Amino acid sequence: MKRNKNFDMHQPVLYLIAAPIGNLSEISKRALDVIREMDIIAAEDTRNTRSLLQNFGIKKELFSLREHNEVHASMALINFIREGKKVAYMSDAGYPGISDPGSKLVAKAIENNINVSTVSGSSAFLNALVASGLPTDHFYFYGFVSPKEKEAFDQLIELKEMKDTIIFYESPHRLFKTLKIMQSVFGDREVVLARELTKINEEYIRGKFSEILLLESEGLKGELVILVSGNHEPKKIDDNLLIKRVNQLKEKGLSTKNAIEITNEETDVSKNYIYDLVHK
Repeated sequence: MKRNKNFDMHQPVLYLIAAPIGNLSEISKRALDVIREMDIIAAEDTRNTRSLLQNFGIKKELFSLREHNEVHASMALINFIREGKKVAYMSDAGYPGISDPGSKLVAKAIENNINVSTVSGSSAFLNALVASGLPTDHFYFYGFVSPKEKEAFDQLIELKEMKDTIIFYESPHRLFKTLKIMQSVFGDREVVLARELTKINEEYIRGKFSEILLLESEGLKGELVILVSGNHEPKKIDDNLLIKRVNQLKEKGLSTKNAIEITNEETDVSKNYIYDLVHK
């Protein structure tokens, strides 16, 4: 077991800084203060990060850490921190590690007894979720499905029975292909598209898959979040299993009536249906 107090002055800290997802004014004062204290800002795309920092009059040494060099670049950053340099990592938008590089860097830092602290900011999937109108008490964030149709189909099949709101990211050029695969797997469920979040063209599109697919000829631009309602169809349970459960409860001393009531609560199958099965 390890316990780490992040701001113990004797321990180095790697900062993960959430970047604005569109509107630059959403970056916090704390994020800017931390950036100004750093010696090195590692970035998914140094061009985008340089542009962001220039907007706030900040000039820093930038270091590239992206998907294809994350392992090698992570070790280089660990060595910088060991040398006493202050290092932070930023992805292009939102939180590092959320459908972006960063998780391997964090793992390497922890392995090397370097504390990790997050500087909060915007998150596309959370922004989309809370304004979607879909249930928010429980949700599942999946991120991007595979661009390969068969793999995407297999991935979605595993999510089909989930009752919670499911959240995906998708690029504009693959959006309608992905929506068609989702409809074939999930059926014609309620879905919400959230696009261009925090920007002037921010838009939420709510409807069933069949309705939203009518927009294919129009095309939709910008970064997209897809939110799909969970599976609320009653489960189809084999009649023999229902009878078996009632009998199990009766063997424990319950009356037939109480056994049927409990089986109804456990399965959501109607009491009348279970009663008819038992008394055939």
